[in-house]
Amino acid sequence: MRTWFLCKVKYAKENEQGLLKNVSEQYLVDAVSFTEAEARIYDMLGSVIRGDFQVTSIGKSNIVDVFFYEDIDVWHKCKITYIVADADSGKEKKVTQYMLVTAHHVKEAYERIYESLNNMLVSFNVPEVSESPIVEIFPYEKDDEELNPAIPDNFKPLDKSNPEEEEIQEETDN
Repeated sequence: MRTWFLCKVKYAKENEQGLLKNVSEQYLVDAVSFTEAEARIYDMLGSVIRGDFQVTSIGKSNIVDVFFYEDIDVWHKCKITYIVADADSGKEKKVTQYMLVTAHHVKEAYERIYESLNNMLVSFNVPEVSESPIVEIFPYEKDDEELNPAIPDNFKPLDKSNPEEEEIQEETDN
């Protein structure tokens, strides 16, 4: 399960008239700790923001999932509720979760969250959808090196190794 951190960043942004104005923006970062979230936000924004910027706060977010559609980058926060039965007591319990989805407007966000969650096994409601102040989301992405690490020089492909030769080599080593 992902852990999302909400990071608030303050910096001087140039407006349409060419004047610098101090702004505070919110970003959502997928990380395993506060330290990693801070390092990732500095890494991601360091090349984008001209000049100095300051991370003013980092906190764990109550967002459980994010659904990105490429046609727009305006984020909407959706409140999702559903009923589950407690396995021990058998009582029903109302669960509330928050998710983000990109959409042009609130109605489209409502439709897209239903579309994204149509495979849920329990019936759910979406009692609230609102535009989010989050500017950008940085999900965790594995590097190519993590996906395909370099093979050490002493490793041989299985189809090219000879087990008899290895046994003889082990005997001579001992």
